[in-house]
Amino acid sequence: MTPADDAYVSAQFAVLEDLCAAQGRDPGAVRLTMLSGLLPLPGYLRSDGAEMVPRDLFALTEEAGGPERLEEWFTGQWPDRETGRREWEAYLSGQYVCLHSVRPATIRRKEELTAAIGTAPAEPDAGSDAWSARLHALVDELDALEPAFTGYDRLRFGGPTSRDVCVDAVRARYPRRAPLPVGGR
Repeated sequence: MTPADDAYVSAQFAVLEDLCAAQGRDPGAVRLTMLSGLLPLPGYLRSDGAEMVPRDLFALTEEAGGPERLEEWFTGQWPDRETGRREWEAYLSGQYVCLHSVRPATIRRKEELTAAIGTAPAEPDAGSDAWSARLHALVDELDALEPAFTGYDRLRFGGPTSRDVCVDAVRARYPRRAPLPVGGR
């Protein structure tokens, strides 16, 4: 991780020790819960060794009724259990750093948005004002769900991120159109 990566991660995530202290939790017990496959692993290790986790790390556990219930609750958020299982494994890996809040609803919405953005250029009205407005609404929604990512993310995931492909590149290729003046052409 570079100093820029460390700064980004420090701004977007919490140090596990600090989060545990703020919520009255034992960091050792939380680490054991992670290693038991009941909570996600840290998403980043800063250059100083600090374990960086989402600020809302414990929110889903509380919503599910405890760490022992989290897997069933989480996987049950998908109509297809196999998809739920795959998403659970991705969640536990700690590498689900592509969302400000990693929740089943935001995971599903990100998938819907990236799919819609990816197929938009093939729509029959591609290039029209209405199409451009729809495309930019999708891009703006995805932009609100995703953080900026780090250079480190591009290395560990082997290439461009969903933000690079579905937000930045789309905005560059299809610039937002200025609205027509009222009564103008």
